[in-house]
Order: sequence, then structure tokens, then C-alpha cells
Amino acid sequence: MKIALINENSQAAKNAIIAEALTKAVAPQGHTVYNYGQYAVDDAAQLTYIQNGILAAILLNSGAADFVVTGCGTGQGAMLACNSFPGVICGLVVDPSDAYLFSQINNGNAVSLPYAKGFGWGAELNLENLFTQLFKEEGGCGYPSDRVVPQQRNKKILDAVKEVTYNDLISILKGLDQDLVKGAISGPKFQEYFFANSKDAELTSFIKSLLA
Repeated sequence: MKIALINENSQAAKNAIIAEALTKAVAPQGHTVYNYGQYAVDDAAQLTYIQNGILAAILLNSGAADFVVTGCGTGQGAMLACNSFPGVICGLVVDPSDAYLFSQINNGNAVSLPYAKGFGWGAELNLENLFTQLFKEEGGCGYPSDRVVPQQRNKKILDAVKEVTYNDLISILKGLDQDLVKGAISGPKFQEYFFANSKDAELTSFIKSLLA
């Protein structure tokens, strides 16, 4: 699995801590982490939580990433931004039990974490445990066992609803402020990671046109 890490500007100073905890948790399962930044508070490429959502949508819809780990101060803003786009189901995850239940019941493809609220002693341990629970089993297996069938049925219904209620991503990106979109893909590692992993030729071509 290709897991993309995206941080916004207010919590960029914690990027290295988050990346280390995520990599430590998922490497034993054979997953690869692609750290899209923001890497430091003073980076030239600044990401807002809104741009986290734009970037997450581009990565997931193109196939450049299979899963996105993002967040902001409370985790709420980045979650709302991610869920504004087609092809993204993002949950707010605070602790390891949240992570496991979201994976097994909701089977989404993105999580948003609060990196300011409650981020004190042992925060890196909570992150590592959270990421371990999130990725330790295949998503969508259900929990508890007697609720598996309705949970899986409801997930399919949600996927179908999102297909109807959202426009295609390229149309959405064209309708947004272009400086906002370009800012979301301006990170120093974006082109290296994205073009090597994207599976959607049309979306890849559109992104190239934005970067030209």
C-alpha cells in the first residue's frame, strides 16, 4: 500500500515526528510512506488544511496513493476538507481504538488527526499505536462480528451516494481558485512522488498542465 502523509502549516513542525511514527508502524506490513510535507513551518510551499483536502483528492483519485494520513490542529478542518471531494472518505481519528474501528467499519481511504489538541508527553507513542491499529488488518472486515454484513452493505451504499453527489475531480479542480490548487501541489517532493505513482492518465495530464 502507498500511504501519503500530508501536514498543513500550523502543525508542520511535527512532520518528522509523525513520519517516523507512521513509517515505524507500517513498514513491517510492507507499506510505503510518501511524505508530501509540509516539512517545516518556514517551507516555501505552505499548505492550509483546505489544500490538504485538494492534495488528498488528487493523490487518491489518481492512484498515486492508496491511503492518506493528514490532520491539523484539531483534525476537524482537514477531515472536512478531504470529505469535500469525490473519491475520499476521511475519518477523524484521535486514538488507537478510533483507528481500528474506522478501518474495520467505515473502510475509508484517509484519516485526519489532531496534532495540537492533546499532543503532549507520549504523543509519538499514541501515534505509533494508532497507525498500527489502523493498518494492521485489511480494511472493511467489520466489527463486531455480528455487524459485519450491515456495515459492509452501508459502505457500498455510501460509495454509491458519493458517486452521485460529486462532480468528477478535474471539473472540480478547474472550478476552484487556481492559485489555491497550484499551492496544494507546489511541495518539493510532489512531482517526484506523484508522477512516479499516478495511474490516471487524464488527471496526470491535467496536473502537468497546472505545473507548466
